[in-house]
Amino acid sequence: MSFDALLWVRVPITIAFRSPPPEQGLAVLGLSPPISPSGLQWEVIISSGTEPLLRKPVTNFVSGQADALNSQVRLQTQPPSLPGQPPMYSGTFDCFRKTLVREGITGLYRGMAAPIIGVTPMFAVCFFGFGLGKKLQQKHPEDVLSYPQLFAAGMLSGVFTTGIMTPGERIKCLLQIQASSGETKYTGALDCAKKLYQEAGIRGIYKGTVLTLMRDVPASGMYFMTYEWLKNILTPEGKSVSELSVPRILVAGGIAGIFNWAVAIPPDVLKSRFQTAPPGKYPNGFRDVLRELIQKEGVTSLYKGFNAVMIRAFPANAACFLGFEVAMKFLNWIAPNF
Repeated sequence: MSFDALLWVRVPITIAFRSPPPEQGLAVLGLSPPISPSGLQWEVIISSGTEPLLRKPVTNFVSGQADALNSQVRLQTQPPSLPGQPPMYSGTFDCFRKTLVREGITGLYRGMAAPIIGVTPMFAVCFFGFGLGKKLQQKHPEDVLSYPQLFAAGMLSGVFTTGIMTPGERIKCLLQIQASSGETKYTGALDCAKKLYQEAGIRGIYKGTVLTLMRDVPASGMYFMTYEWLKNILTPEGKSVSELSVPRILVAGGIAGIFNWAVAIPPDVLKSRFQTAPPGKYPNGFRDVLRELIQKEGVTSLYKGFNAVMIRAFPANAACFLGFEVAMKFLNWIAPNF
């Protein structure tokens, strides 16, 4: 799934100690002792189950900035240019510049309300799905899964999240292209959802479900498998994967994000086109979208928005997986038998 395409929701939590926290515990977390012995402030995000409950806040900034540029969706859905005329956007930075000039700083964050609302349950379900996928393939809890098995577990997480992802993606795309066209049909995310339901019922809100599955299932498998593979490669001889240093975790997470989007971009282009098309334009679904794109714009059109995606992919996912590892160490420290 397109993890960095959405924002992590952060909840600031203060971990208060009645006495200075033990140095051993702080070492496990990779933290230095707080300036004040009264407590330690740390921003986290809450998920569910035995999977990670905490995430570092860095992802909120990195992921939010890049996807909020709206460059990805705007580039993917811009109409073909007429003969002799330049395209609406010549590239990622041109899209960013024109959006900023025409709509101001708020234009960079157009359509993000819906993904933000859905991101907390979505990631809870995502990691639950990945954990369940692993457990279904293990005869014993200590069994080490092969890379194809990790890929399969990741694919299951993509299936689980589609029900939450699709409505948010649909609303986000519509609001973003609305801003580009200059029309104002929807005043916001809730108004968009309301009008979609009035026009076509629940099917209108979930338009693009199959394409979301086509994007997120293989991309999620690649995402988790690549991260586990790189962790093993980057672990020094004689050490455990759990002892991996912060820079190596960042590298593994960042490259996993790039691999994720290398798989996800073509179906994401098809999804964005399909979800923003007028009713009835593509009666045969993604096949009509694919045929039109190939005929009019060539195979390279399937990678529209590539630069916008890759600009954010490495830093956002590097921060994401660093938060994952910190969260797991923190939970194992405070509740080793949980």
